This record gives sequence, C-alpha cells and structure tokens, in this order.
Amino acid sequence: MGIVLRPYVTRPMPDGARIVTRTVIEKGKRIRRPFAVWTDADGNTHEARATGPKAKRAGIVERCRTYWAQYLDADGRKRRVSTGCRDRTAARAVLADLERRAEKVRSGIVTAAEANVGDHADAPILDHVEAYVEALAGSRGKGAHRTVAPRHVAGVRHALYLVVEACGWHRLRDLDRGAVERWATRLLDGPEPPAPRTVNAKLAALCAWGNWLVVAGRLVANPFGRLRKLDEADDVRRQRRALTTDELRRLLTVARLRPVAEFGRPTIRVVDAGRPRASRATWKRAPLTIDTIEAAAAAGRDRVRPDVAARLDAAGRERALVYAVLVTTGLRRGELAALTVADVLLDNDPPVIVLPGADAKNGQRATLPLRADVAAELRAWIEDRTAAACGRRVGIAGTTAPPTSMPLFNVPVAMVKILDRDLVAAGIPKRDDRGRTVDVHALRHTFASHLVAAGVAPRTAQAALRHSSITLTMQAYTDPRLLDVAGALDALPALPTAGPAPAEARATGTTGAKNVAPNVAPNSAGRGRKRSVSDGCDRIDDDHQTTRSALKTRAFPAETQVLPTGIEPVTFSSGG
Repeated sequence: MGIVLRPYVTRPMPDGARIVTRTVIEKGKRIRRPFAVWTDADGNTHEARATGPKAKRAGIVERCRTYWAQYLDADGRKRRVSTGCRDRTAARAVLADLERRAEKVRSGIVTAAEANVGDHADAPILDHVEAYVEALAGSRGKGAHRTVAPRHVAGVRHALYLVVEACGWHRLRDLDRGAVERWATRLLDGPEPPAPRTVNAKLAALCAWGNWLVVAGRLVANPFGRLRKLDEADDVRRQRRALTTDELRRLLTVARLRPVAEFGRPTIRVVDAGRPRASRATWKRAPLTIDTIEAAAAAGRDRVRPDVAARLDAAGRERALVYAVLVTTGLRRGELAALTVADVLLDNDPPVIVLPGADAKNGQRATLPLRADVAAELRAWIEDRTAAACGRRVGIAGTTAPPTSMPLFNVPVAMVKILDRDLVAAGIPKRDDRGRTVDVHALRHTFASHLVAAGVAPRTAQAALRHSSITLTMQAYTDPRLLDVAGALDALPALPTAGPAPAEARATGTTGAKNVAPNVAPNSAGRGRKRSVSDGCDRIDDDHQTTRSALKTRAFPAETQVLPTGIEPVTFSSGG
C-alpha cells in the first residue's frame, strides 16, 4: 500500500539570513538545531531550519509544498514521484492511478513501455523540451567534436519553443502533425513569409525531438515522422558569387593598405551655409578608392607615430594573408580562426595545413596543400609573429620557447563588416546584377569556382572542398558566370550546315565535319569510368585548344604580393 507525503527539501539560503541556535524537542529529546532568520522585501520576518555543519552547502530545510506518492512499481521496487498536488485527497487519487498502472504491467495487460509513456503524459510540454535540450547539449557531436555546438543547441531550443507556443500544445497528448502543417501554411501565406530553409530547420528540430521522445520512452511513436519538407530550390534567399581574378587582386591590395590609409585620407569641403566655417560638419574625409589608396597609405604613415604605423601595416598584412589563405584553401572562417602555428607544416613537400577534426565542420581531420607563394608568405608571417611573441615572453617570463599553440591569425568575429569596407574601397559591388552577394564565405565559393573554371576534375574539386556530395560542389559552390560556356561551345567539332555539301567534298566523300560519335560514344577502354567535362575535350584537334587553355586561369597569380591583416583599426573614419 502506497502513501502520500510531503518530504523535506533543501533550498538556497536567503540573502541576508542570520543563523541562530534554538532548542527543539525531537523524539522526546531536547536537541539544539541551527535556524535561519531573514526579512523579505516586504519587511516580514521568516524563520526556517538551516542545514547542519556537515551539509555540502548552506541552505534552509523546508517541507515540499506539494505531495509526493511512494509506491511499488511493476518490478517491486520502491518509487517516489511528485504528484504535483497541494491537496492530500487529490494526491491520493494520483497514487491510486499509479498503483493501478503498476498492477496492469504485472498482470500483462499493458507493456512496461506503454506504462512508461503514461508516467510522462501529464507532465508540462516544456519539461519535455528542456529534457531534450539538456540531452542534446550533453550528446557527442560529429566526428571528433566532443559535444554538439552550443549555437546549434540554442537554435533547437528556440525552434521548439516557437512551434509549441504557435500550436498551443500543453501535454504530450496534444502533439499533432496536422497542427504543424497548418502553422507552416500560415507562415508561408503571411505578409513576410520566411525562407523555406528556415521553416525546414524547425521541422527538422521537431522530427529529432519526436525521435528522442520515442527513444526516451515518453512516446510510443513519433508524431512528426511523416512531415514533408519544403522545396528550397526555387526560393534561395542568399546566393553567393565568386570574385574574379582582377577583383581578388584589388581586394588583397586594399586589405593590405587600408588600415594605415584610413589615417591618410585627404579632407574635402562640405558646403553648409548654416554652420560656422570652422565646424566639423563643413568637412569630411575623402573615401578611399583603388586609385588613391597607395597615396593615402603613404600619407598615413607620415601622420602617425612610427610604432603606430608599424602596427597598422602588420594589421593590413595579416588581413590580406587571411583573405589569401581562405581563397586558396577553401577554409571556413571558423576553421581558420581555430588554427595554430603548429598546424602549419611548411617543411613538408608540398607545404600543408593540418586541420584538426575537432575544428573542422564535419569533425574529420583534413590535410590541405598550400600554394608555394602563400606558403612563403605564411613562413615570413609565422617567423615575425613568433619572434614578437618570444620577445614578449623573454621580457615577462625569461623563456624563449616558440609558442606553437599560438593562434595563426587573429580572426575577428565580425569579419564580414571589415570585408564590406574593403569591398567598397576596392570598387567591388557587394551585390551583382543577379542578386548574388559577397561575404566571407563567398571566398570559399571563389575557391571552388576557380578550380572548376581551370578545368580541375569535379572529383578533385570535391575533395579540395571536403564536400560529401559532388552535387554540392558543382551546383551550390560553383558560380556559373566564371565558366566560359561560349568558349566551350566553340571547342565543339565543326558540323555541316543545312545546305548541300560542296562538290569537291562530295567527290572525296567528306563534308568538312568531324566525326562526333567516337568522342561521345562509350568504348571498352573507358567503360566503368566516370568522365568529367574536361575528359571529352582532350581529344579535340589543336585548332580548338585555345579556349581550353584560356580556362586554366589561376585563382591568384604567383607574383601577387599577399600581406596579412588582423583587428580593424578604430578610427574616426572607420565607417568609410
């Protein structure tokens, strides 16, 4: 026979409480116990028993405000669960229901899984959400990631709270796939419909939550198992474009010079008759352009102290090198920010960057080859950075050990804002006529697009980008504007016109057209091998090789001077 009771619980010690000792009678004996006395915000005095000296943390001991039920479950084990009732009669009714459920399991009327579902049926829905979020935060991530990213956990929690509130769910029995579909329809029919990818992210969070509810024994089946995702192909809100070779040269030049050039911009007059002639509102700094940035950088070095000029030049050098590494390796911003000096192996042949699995997006360790010119710039950068760090260590700790755990670059979180100012100074539009934009991740798209445009095999480009699907490489990450489609058509063999063939051609039995069939028809030598677009072009005559060789353009020339950048300098004209 079960019982209902109100057990004692330990609560945190109230602010401003003082401990006094009082004599109490327990089991017929006089015992001295500590008590906490405090005054609340309304001026009322309260007193409660305090924890003893052997307690792990200081607090007050009070009876629970709700009744708990203690009973024997189906396996004969003693269990104590909260009824959530403040009334004893209501708590006894809950206890009777728990005992009936345990009896049904013992007699085989219901299974243990069904009984476990019943235990969670009356719990508030948000309790189940919080339990799932807590389990997700403690679960293992992909590959070498020890845990799931906190940003992803926060996004899942936000999505579940939003859908639960929009659908009006209070208990697990309220979960309904139809309510989710109606909610998604209302969103898409609204005045400002979200992108399909945004809605799909919330649907995926719901499906994962439903699967966890089944695994945790809180539901028998996932109510969201058959939710259909929206098609994202026709409504892409953000499409990135790739930078051309000329745009890359200008961007690297601006990135290297702009930190110090900000201090050398000339002033221009602003006509404002309503203000005094000496007012700050009657003049402003001239904007930087690719044509004036070198002169502004020279003037900036003359206007600031030598140590400040050296610091600004180092910032520009770091920023340009950050752009260069991103556009020649395909690294993501977060992956580059996690690299240390020890991850760059410049003595290898060829030089490589080793990306640890814990820092990679897919959780897998990767080895990325470096171009010779970028490797040379990285070697000089690491030597200078290590020398400066060792000099500081000598002055502080007296050691000259090279700090191999030092970050390779100081990559700011808001790097996109710095890139936007560099784009303006370089004369590169943020958004082109197709609506495609340039941001930090667009440098990875630039890397992919130049690989494909240079005739690199698709499978090689996929490996360089570390993509799981070649479709992602060739469609999402390749900018079609950089592909010379017209030149590819010119590389096709000559075809006969609609008119009659010349007499000399009829006499010799030729029509001036090359035979297309041997180039496109399957043969025994190539059977079973996937062919790329470039494979078919290898058999074209020498007259048509000019266009193919023109496609092989390097993403950034070896003679380009690549210098790095770092933290954005704080100036009065940082707004550009």
